[in-house]
Amino acid sequence: MDPVLIVAAIGLGIFILMFLGVPLKSFKWVGNGVVRVMIGALALFLINVFGNFMGLHLPINLFTSAVTGILGVPGVLMLFAVHFLVLPGTM
Repeated sequence: MDPVLIVAAIGLGIFILMFLGVPLKSFKWVGNGVVRVMIGALALFLINVFGNFMGLHLPINLFTSAVTGILGVPGVLMLFAVHFLVLPGTM
């Protein structure tokens, strides 16, 4: 899939969730979590694009996106630490 389409889809999803929101207040936390996971996926995508020059790669899946979206920069550093220390042969 084209990276431009991925970024556009994630951006559109964030835009829709931010401005339209979830209609029920009881599900507001679900919308917030989805937005965080989508922002985490976008952050991982950008890390992979710019980290490719240095040989850095983190897989983009639901778990890594959630860790990145919820924990932010410490979460990304933790993912890199796990990738380098626990799984050293996979790079």
